[in-house]
Amino acid sequence: MLVISGPCAIESEALALEVAEQLAALAQRLPITPIYKSSFDKANRTAITSPRGVGLDEGLRILAKVREQFGLPVITDVHECAQVAEVAAVVDLLQVPAFLSRQTDLLLAAAGSGRSVMVKKGQFMAPGDMAQVVAKAASVMGDSVTRRLLLCERGTSFGHHDLVVDMRGLAQMRAFGCPVIYDASHSLQQPSAAGTKSGGQRELIPALARAAVAVGVDGLFIETHPRPDQAQSDAATVWPTDRLGDLLEELLAIDAVVAVDRRTVDLSPRAEA
Repeated sequence: MLVISGPCAIESEALALEVAEQLAALAQRLPITPIYKSSFDKANRTAITSPRGVGLDEGLRILAKVREQFGLPVITDVHECAQVAEVAAVVDLLQVPAFLSRQTDLLLAAAGSGRSVMVKKGQFMAPGDMAQVVAKAASVMGDSVTRRLLLCERGTSFGHHDLVVDMRGLAQMRAFGCPVIYDASHSLQQPSAAGTKSGGQRELIPALARAAVAVGVDGLFIETHPRPDQAQSDAATVWPTDRLGDLLEELLAIDAVVAVDRRTVDLSPRAEA
């Protein structure tokens, strides 16, 4: 199973390497393929005063060091078409954030970058709407879209300051033929609920993750931080790193019973791009 994990924002090289080392250690004892995730820029923070990260140049340097030192694939967000080529030269997987999941130019640029792409379903979109995301990516990726485009469920807006996850959507999106990832962290986010930042219900991450694995997914997205309450971004919904192994063991036990026919994800660069 793919497990995408790491601090929400790149805070420092030291933190990135600390978490990456622990992810690599988990991969030695659990049947997972870890992908290190962290954002160089959190461009959609609630408040102007919120920390956004270390920036593009420093962020890519740190992600490259994680990749080199621990051999982990890495993923990070792109927010603008102009960022795509530079980011794709460093990472293994590009992420299109939920708020940008309908931005055609960004989707086409990411799909044509030579890297595989994960698109987060917008909080404002129905699962069936992701068929159009697949069609946009397929116009560039062709038949490889079923190996190179990942669809990520991260909850749907449910009134003010809350999200809900319709587990039917996981099966609906898998019907499009692409790998489906469940984001257990952001699904429990309460957007802007804490005034100048988002709140969340970290304690419910295991419950919803168990449900998603029971439905059948190709991977999990669980952001982690060794000191969650000190996290610069999404502190209320990052999972403690020292408890990640126990959670994954529980989820893998459910996965073994479900025995989902997992989709292949191709993280190699496309030579033709």
